[in-house]
Amino acid sequence: MPPDLLIVRTFIVQFFVLRDGDGLYLIDTGFIGGQRALHAALVARGWDTLPIRGILLTHGHLDHVRNAPALAAQHGAWISGPERDLEHYENSAHYTGFGRVAGVAEWVGRRLLRQPSFKPDRLLKDGDELSTWGGLRVVALPGHTHGHCGYYSAKHRLLFSGDLFATFGLGPQIAPAYLNQDNAEARHSIHRALALPLEGVLPCHSDGAPPERQLEYLRKLARGC
Repeated sequence: MPPDLLIVRTFIVQFFVLRDGDGLYLIDTGFIGGQRALHAALVARGWDTLPIRGILLTHGHLDHVRNAPALAAQHGAWISGPERDLEHYENSAHYTGFGRVAGVAEWVGRRLLRQPSFKPDRLLKDGDELSTWGGLRVVALPGHTHGHCGYYSAKHRLLFSGDLFATFGLGPQIAPAYLNQDNAEARHSIHRALALPLEGVLPCHSDGAPPERQLEYLRKLARGC
């Protein structure tokens, strides 16, 4: 694990803090309790006095964006996220097929939590290059949502893969059809991710195994897709 990477673990989802010089950048922001978990993790690492300068979103589901508006306002940070998930940030996502189950859950959750709508400061497309953390490339990995993406570090040969797959609970798995907007496309995205030169992968729903082991899980999943 690179020393300038911090994993913030919560009970259902993990997200990431990247240290770049004297500033911090988040990849996703977690769900309920995410801000408390972030603060505790920063204190433990000794990074709690560093400013959060930016937030990168892998997609627009509530368990990944719940804390983004509040953290951005608190720290004066920018938000960037995939352009094709704009409807999620605006609390107006449309689901079809089995994905309507996820759509109903999102609709209820956003209203119970009074999730504010927002628009990222920068809307990202496949192939966009970011200077953060020595360089991150936006990799479109659609299917879980239409805009779902990962962030690839060529320097570390590491992919932050969002919800491309999960490795907790029942073991390595792709999200079930009722949690995806396009299940076939989600399976295709696994092969797209593995076309990258990789030494490790970091999913957001993880069993805690290191990135190298997560990559082995992903390769195993690909053989069944």
